[in-house]
Amino acid sequence: MIYTVTFNPAIDYVVHMEELKLNMVNRCNSEAVYFGGKGINVSTVLKNLGIESVALGFIAGFTGKAIEDGLQRAGIRTDFITLHNGISRINVKIKSGKETEINGRGPEVEEEELKLLFEKLNYIQDGDVLVLAGNIPSTLPSDVYESIIASLQEKKIEVVVDATGNLLKNVLKYHPFLIKPNKQELGEIFHTALNTIEDIITYAKKLQELGARNVLISMAGDGAVLITETGQEFTIGVAKGTVKNSVGAGDSMVAGFLASYLKEKDYEKALKMGTAAGSATAFSEGLATLEAVEQLLKTI
Repeated sequence: MIYTVTFNPAIDYVVHMEELKLNMVNRCNSEAVYFGGKGINVSTVLKNLGIESVALGFIAGFTGKAIEDGLQRAGIRTDFITLHNGISRINVKIKSGKETEINGRGPEVEEEELKLLFEKLNYIQDGDVLVLAGNIPSTLPSDVYESIIASLQEKKIEVVVDATGNLLKNVLKYHPFLIKPNKQELGEIFHTALNTIEDIITYAKKLQELGARNVLISMAGDGAVLITETGQEFTIGVAKGTVKNSVGAGDSMVAGFLASYLKEKDYEKALKMGTAAGSATAFSEGLATLEAVEQLLKTI
């Protein structure tokens, strides 16, 4: 089974308007609601690709209940912890030629509530996959990802980490199966500018030297790079299409990669599937569907 963890789930309220005018009443042309957070995005795309997973994390208040109900209606298994205080966040995404985002803060997680998550994670079995995705609320210990992975070291599970900065760098000593920083995040980790594919490969390998087994670097419109634990290096371009949505493309890449790799154990095919899934999300208003991914696979 695949388990995803989202520490700060959200309702994404997306509105489209011709122009956002400050200090005035604005009316939108259309609107949509999505249930998000990086781990939830991974679970959603996995479901769209026919792969089951369990979405873990924290929800609170009426918005948290809406997130849980929405995911269950979509056929996604959930096992959230309901917090006693606060509400799950609402992120407002305004699309008016340019994208403007107002992201909510989210509820505070108490120490006892965090312990409940560790208890749930203790039931993960050998052979399972754990996806830790996204930043963590400021109220949580900065080493929570490390603590989670350390608590599961005796189990033979594959851990995927999609995070930034020290949150990612500090877990490398536990040899995660896959990490997926983007080009900018890779440069920030090493405080350097990455100007060429060669630069990206060089610094991706440095992440391997620090402990990562497989390193997947997304490069937006320039494609992606994969450095595998078997010593293979792959680069891939992107599918052709019009970008409509920047939210969830990286999470979709992780989901597509896992869906393919767990089935075929082929890194090159997994990279292609991940790229198609990421592009399918970027080219649509919502997250990647199986039909869209299959169409794009033919063009990559």
